[in-house]
This record gives sequence, C-alpha cells and structure tokens, in this order.
Amino acid sequence: MGCFCFKKVQNKPGYKDILVLASETPFTVNEVKALYDLFKRLSSSIIEDGLIHKEEFQLGVFRNSSNQNLFADRLFDLFDAKHNGVIEFGDFVRSLSVFHPGAPASDKTACSDSYRRGLFLLVLFRLYDLRQSGYIRREELKEMLLALLGESDLTLSNDMVELILEETMMKVDSKEDGKIDEEEWREFVKNNPSVLKNMTLPYLK
Repeated sequence: MGCFCFKKVQNKPGYKDILVLASETPFTVNEVKALYDLFKRLSSSIIEDGLIHKEEFQLGVFRNSSNQNLFADRLFDLFDAKHNGVIEFGDFVRSLSVFHPGAPASDKTACSDSYRRGLFLLVLFRLYDLRQSGYIRREELKEMLLALLGESDLTLSNDMVELILEETMMKVDSKEDGKIDEEEWREFVKNNPSVLKNMTLPYLK
C-alpha cells in the first residue's frame, strides 16, 4: 500500500523518487517515506498544491503563519533551494539531511561548489550572512540573536546581548577584521566539535 501511494504522487510538483533521495542523503528509504508524510502535512496545511509555502513552513516550525521573524525567513530561504518561494519535496529532504546523525562530518564542514558543499555552512554560515556578502558581521549576529530570542521565552538584557556578541567575535574572528569569513568559520567548527553535535537531530535517525 505504501509503495502504491508513492506511485500515485510521483507526478506531483517537486516529487522525486524516494530511492534517489535515499541514495543522495543519509536517510533510509523508510525515513524518506516518513519525511514525505511530514511534507504532505506541511504542504497541505494552508494550500494543497504539493509544495510548502513560507506561511506553511512558519506554521509548522514556529506554530504561527503571520508573525514576521528574521530567523524563520532565513531558514525558509535555505530550504528554498530554487529561490522560487516554495519548498519542493527533494529540497526538503536534502536540506534536512545535514541534521541527520548519520551525516558525515565532511558533509557539514566541506567547502566545495557541489550541491552538498558545506552543508553545515549552508545551514549556519549563510543563515547568519544576512547581506549575502560572504561575511558575517557583528551587526548580523546581533540581528539573528535578537530574532532567536524573540522566538523563545528567554529575555536577556542589552548588556548580556553585547557580551555574547563580543565573546563570539573574539572566538571566531581570528583575523580581527570585524567580520567572519568561511575560513574562520570552518576553523572555529573544527576546534569546537560540540557545534557539530548541536547540528544533529537524533530523532531524524
């Protein structure tokens, strides 16, 4: 029955053969099938067109579809690989694969021009590179930190926020030029393996 259902939807927008997706990612065939069930729920929560729109993504991840949030917008942009305002199933699976416990560390730290180039950088470095300049500047870190705090129940004073920013820049900005480039970021991740651990979602396995 499960196979029959997948055959029926293979012509829907964004559908890609589950065997291909399983071969491209650390997910097993059964895991890709489970992700398809999740994808169907998200993609039909507002508009039933087999695609996840930004409002549906925000509703599924952040439990609301109307409140503007910089973090939600940036995360959606990373999942929206084709930059056409929607997330297709294949891109949904490949974007999630970086969080899989079975994803090789090289996939999270590599910096090549392939699709899986630096998935870790794609998810975090580019998440914080708000101006898409190839650098993360202090003010961009602050904007993202405030956005993340806005989605949580945690409240920090301005002094505490500034202290976090200062310590972060001191640890990562080894060139002391007021900005973080991909080389500095890779070195930081290499020297702080706990960051990679935080990029893993055990329940995806």
